[in-house]
Amino acid sequence: MKSRMLTFDKASFTYPSGSMILDELSFTIQPGEFISIVGVSGSGKSTIFRLVTGLDEPNTGSISLAGEQNGQRLAKVGYMPQQDLLLPWRTVLENACLPLELAGIDKPSAREQVLALLDEFGLAGTENRYPGELSGGMKQRVAFLRAVLSGNSLLLLDEPFSALDAITRLSMQEWLIDQWKKRQATVLFITHDVEEALLLSDRIFLLKNKPVTAIEEIEIPLAKRRTRKAIHHPEMIALKEQLLHQLRSEVHI
Repeated sequence: MKSRMLTFDKASFTYPSGSMILDELSFTIQPGEFISIVGVSGSGKSTIFRLVTGLDEPNTGSISLAGEQNGQRLAKVGYMPQQDLLLPWRTVLENACLPLELAGIDKPSAREQVLALLDEFGLAGTENRYPGELSGGMKQRVAFLRAVLSGNSLLLLDEPFSALDAITRLSMQEWLIDQWKKRQATVLFITHDVEEALLLSDRIFLLKNKPVTAIEEIEIPLAKRRTRKAIHHPEMIALKEQLLHQLRSEVHI
């Protein structure tokens, strides 16, 4: 049987307020996939992330991460939020060392691990700078490095580029593609940007209706070695129009 990184098996979730978000939702993500979750505001994207991390548990059904079920997921995924959440009183080096220190690694060993990766992450020469001295794109590189250093096999990226200017965002998208290929990571990515989802993903999970009972899965016909030019192919333009039409329909509903 092919290994599975993440599985939702008839998972249902209702908030204490009585708002039901998921109703017996099932899906599977394989190791090494890049999956983007797209949906209108309030469709359940963030709820799925909370369930994946173990911050919330399904009312019924089950969730398994690398074969381990409910209650075993907390601290087993790397998380990169929309805001970088870097500690302003810690340098780049100290911020990146944080997950290693929390894992019990001594500071000299943690520093050595981080210093060896700074150039690869485009951060060479910034180790003694503070977050306030960095551009938005550089802060997100530090945040991504910190998520990677958590040592987890599944990375959750929650609209990490939404606060960046357009040019920096394009650069960071291409950089993320390179990192994904290099590290063979499994990525679950939330975005409101359809073009971003098309560029980055193996598959797009489109959330429709509420509560979510099923996900419409859209396969992206691009190889992992992709460039921005690929999304201008006629097939990709048609997919973009299809997604935008469905999202507009959901907003109208």
